[in-house]
Amino acid sequence: MNPLNSVKGSVITGVVLSLVLFIGVQPSVFLQLSLARWLHILAGVMWIGLLYYFNVVQVPGLAVAAADKGGPGGAGISKYIAPRALLWFRWAALATWATGAWILGANLINAFTFHDGLVIIGIGAWLGTIMLFNVWVLIWPNQKKILGIVSATDEQKAKARKVALLASRTNFVLSIPMIACMAGQSHGLAF
Repeated sequence: MNPLNSVKGSVITGVVLSLVLFIGVQPSVFLQLSLARWLHILAGVMWIGLLYYFNVVQVPGLAVAAADKGGPGGAGISKYIAPRALLWFRWAALATWATGAWILGANLINAFTFHDGLVIIGIGAWLGTIMLFNVWVLIWPNQKKILGIVSATDEQKAKARKVALLASRTNFVLSIPMIACMAGQSHGLAF
């Protein structure tokens, strides 16, 4: 059985390969903090990758599909793709935030209060927290209405589309300085 024939098999293969590399090449490097940072980056790539997919590809694509009166429309995306993408999106958001908190450990409060040289990562942590809130409190509940996972009137769906779009676009915008803060903290930029 080829593990590349399934998402689960591919994920497991990637994780095993990474662990072999970590432990086999430099076992002393594979400490708790290294594991937390690796998982944080892995979850963050999934989260932000899906955020960019939604904002750059799916939403504009669905708008074009809706305007194409003779075309197939966006029903396939709404029924099969969006629910699966939103599942990975929201759990990747939570995993990214939780592993970020794990990395900060005892410095979590200092980061959120901008103490002890943690201004840059503190700003990034606040941006990530706002984005996590948007995912779970604004985007996901409204997407459930839009996708028909929960019942909603046409008026409620129209309102849900606006709220979900604005929350998603806000996250899209906030992700850019958040990534700059993450990179800045780990690569020596401090203020």
